[in-house]
Amino acid sequence: MTAALNKLNREIAACSLCAAHLPLGPRPVTVLRPTARILIIGQAPGTKVHETGVPWNDPSGDRLRDWLQLDRETFYNSPHLAIMPMGFCYPGRAQTKAGQRGGDNPPRPECAPAWHERARALMPDVALTLLVGSYAQRHYLNQPKSRSMTQTVENYQEFLPDYWPLPHPSWRTTGWQKRNPWFEQIVLPALQSRIRTEMQGN
Repeated sequence: MTAALNKLNREIAACSLCAAHLPLGPRPVTVLRPTARILIIGQAPGTKVHETGVPWNDPSGDRLRDWLQLDRETFYNSPHLAIMPMGFCYPGRAQTKAGQRGGDNPPRPECAPAWHERARALMPDVALTLLVGSYAQRHYLNQPKSRSMTQTVENYQEFLPDYWPLPHPSWRTTGWQKRNPWFEQIVLPALQSRIRTEMQGN
């Protein structure tokens, strides 16, 4: 299994499937481990992650680690944790209708169909997949389009034990958390308990 995953990692590192659409060029950022029990599926790398090649190496990652109650050493080095975004490379910035730069583009649609199933098959011990943000949730959860991300996160128990939907931990989430106090009061303590269980290999 380790040899097969190493081979897959090399293939991913050499991927140029959507290179023509990537303004900074391909730089896939994943952490795949054969012993992983927790898999984090987010959106796509931002510019800082693209520059460093380290996933969640930005303020959003700081917030995510705070939610999970994991320090950087554990987050990056535990054999029980893997990271695989919906799009492995930085997708560039969107343009507003006024021609100004907006937020990042959505994850490239070619990525998940090409790699996710193969990667997950080589991480058979994954017991919990964190779906961070609406792109991951739409891909993995059979939800009606009318259901909002907030409703999905609030009803997280519907998707256990395999999946746990979370909002994307960007700066925009600060206001969202204030408007939805149940997230900090109910969801995060339950999530942190489950994380501790899986990180102990139980």
